[in-house]
Amino acid sequence: MDRHPLLPPDTVGALADIFKVLGDPTRVRILDVLSRGELCVCHLARQLGLTESAVSHQLRLLRTTRIVRSRRDGRLIYYSLDDRHVLTLFRQGLRHVEEHGH
Repeated sequence: MDRHPLLPPDTVGALADIFKVLGDPTRVRILDVLSRGELCVCHLARQLGLTESAVSHQLRLLRTTRIVRSRRDGRLIYYSLDDRHVLTLFRQGLRHVEEHGH
């Protein structure tokens, strides 16, 4: 029997935090938009039909768990998915949902 060691508690906690943060429909919508490219808060808010304040609040949570990252360009801050792992996680979750009929 192949035995794999259990994940360390801190790793389990960090992974659970990621899934917890992803468990919000507004944050999933933000990831959907950012999966297509980098945007500033004002453009994200416009596309999602939300206030800039609401989007900023959600982005703060996504940044805390390193799901999104930010880049300053003058007065604007642009947001994107943190890395390919986040994009893969999003696309795999989406594929799973689409294959199983929601």
